[in-house]
Amino acid sequence: MLHENIALSGLDYAMLDAYRQSPLDGAIDRAREHLLNLQHREGYWVFELEADCTIPAEYILMMHFMDEIDTELQAKIANFLRAHQSQDGSYPLFRGGAGDISCTIKAYYALKLAGDDIGSPHLAKARAWILAQGGAAKANVFTRIMLAMFEQIPWRGVPFIPVEIMLLPKWFPFHLDKVSYWSRTVMVPLLILCSYKVTARNPKKIQVRELFITPPELEKNYFSHVKTPIGRAVLSVERFGRLLEPLIPGFVRKKATEKARDWFLARLNGYDGLGAIFPAMVNAYEAMDFLGFPKDDERRRIALASIQRLLVIRGEQAYCQPCVSPVWDTGLAALALQEVDKHEQNPQTREQIKHALRWLASKQLKDEPGDWQVKRPELAGGGWAFQFGNSWYPDVDDSAVVAHALVQADDKEFEENIERAGVWIAGMQSSNGGYGAFDVDNTHYYLNHIPFADHGALLDPPTADVSGRCAMFLGKLVEKQAQYRPVLDRCIAYLKSEQEEDGSWFGRWGTNYIYGVWSVLLAFETAGLAKDDPSIRKAVAWLESKQRADGGWGEGNESYHDARQRGEFHTSTAFQTGLALCALMAAGEADSSAVQAGVNYLLNHQQADGFWKDDCFTAPGFPKVFYLKYHGYDKFFPLWALARFRNERFAIA
Repeated sequence: MLHENIALSGLDYAMLDAYRQSPLDGAIDRAREHLLNLQHREGYWVFELEADCTIPAEYILMMHFMDEIDTELQAKIANFLRAHQSQDGSYPLFRGGAGDISCTIKAYYALKLAGDDIGSPHLAKARAWILAQGGAAKANVFTRIMLAMFEQIPWRGVPFIPVEIMLLPKWFPFHLDKVSYWSRTVMVPLLILCSYKVTARNPKKIQVRELFITPPELEKNYFSHVKTPIGRAVLSVERFGRLLEPLIPGFVRKKATEKARDWFLARLNGYDGLGAIFPAMVNAYEAMDFLGFPKDDERRRIALASIQRLLVIRGEQAYCQPCVSPVWDTGLAALALQEVDKHEQNPQTREQIKHALRWLASKQLKDEPGDWQVKRPELAGGGWAFQFGNSWYPDVDDSAVVAHALVQADDKEFEENIERAGVWIAGMQSSNGGYGAFDVDNTHYYLNHIPFADHGALLDPPTADVSGRCAMFLGKLVEKQAQYRPVLDRCIAYLKSEQEEDGSWFGRWGTNYIYGVWSVLLAFETAGLAKDDPSIRKAVAWLESKQRADGGWGEGNESYHDARQRGEFHTSTAFQTGLALCALMAAGEADSSAVQAGVNYLLNHQQADGFWKDDCFTAPGFPKVFYLKYHGYDKFFPLWALARFRNERFAIA
């Protein structure tokens, strides 16, 4: 409730009177209470992280690869796959999206392995759709590698990626240090599997030859997608290398294999798994089997357990998450609740925020080895991972969010954590002033043109959204520590240079331009940019132009494929409305009619339980290739926006 002594200078009293009687406080209270109730005893929040049907299909494929089939689990995953097929028979990369041939092939194969008859209507529709797209020969690289291991295509249909890559010098055009963390962790065990042409056990000998227009052994166009001069040149080198492969001395292959084995074993990461991401974990598990690790070997046992921990089983359906997001979810939930608490100063809320911050502080990475140290060997650790545990790969984005929440707590208990985070984040700045998610200057863009990289996501270059989060945190630090000013200024200059002509920013890790604008405008606010700065005014104008008639905002993942879809969607979403509102208020627009309409949208669409419900996918893992639904986004972003609106409009002293 509003307090009588609140300063109301400049406020429209008629609007204030309306809000005295409005459900604003009640909406915030319901959302806050429900969010607090979802906090785990240890202090963290973690919400489901759902991907497309590729990951659950790959879980079934893994069981048949290893001949370790859990028929009950398989049936539940198959139920999930059947339930998520589109009307045209395909499987999309995100809910409501266009069909994707590789995802559809994997889902088809998984369902056939699970026992579905090829004459069943759903498989017949999927098969017809695949053939209409040119057949399984048109699948992406990772799908073709799976097909090769299941003996459905010849190995010449996949890129030549010998394990001897492990022995290449750092100056060579391709080196592990030149690609992203996710590429490294996926590739290293995969190098072993591909070099030895490891074959799936496939106990029922299920095949999918019916998905090919030309018999796979006769197909000559597996690489027809390679169009660029660099790609064609590398493809020629690969073909020559494949001819020379029999001449590789046995001791060289043995040395390279041992180096690859030792590399991924050092990074197995316990029950959180290699890289804490599903594809890398599966490749490591299968490589361990090939290398002779017995089933009772503790490392192999834990590797399997780490994969199983990603499962979400609900009734008669199950799916597998690509990873988990507790640090990210907890950091964002804490920021939303801190905004709520600026007004309420509720002892219970404060206690639970403190509990969350202590859990986050305990997860800070300090002296652990990490691949980021290749570029910054003298830099002290101080970041956070995205998952429960991923010590080799702290995430700059998560680190900035968590550190920002710790700064806002204004608690001496976290001073050392904040100091370490400041040093580490400042030290992870790339040469152009921006920030990548895991590495410094991971910008060897030519590598995205090699045949293996048909997903276009081999690298981790600086992006506006991650850089915005870093600037948001650094903007808080410079208030007391002026030494961070040059780092912040360079980051702000980078962000201004990345602004699109229409005033928006690209969202690499969240959908999409609305997310990008939110990321940057919050950064500009803490950095102290004047509200009349041209960059801010352009961004505000863009956001206002994208507001929908119902007062909300929405943007689909189609905007990654078609620039004309920037900020556009067939419906408003609660999470993107929350993002847009926070961005506008950071730009000084709390009194605007656009913000008023957006708040009304959230109030009108809140569910009885206090949350909102967005069915859409909310972020890319890799734009155009892999998308995610963060199940927490429609819970904390709308709450954050409503709480900030209340604080802005009622001038909390």
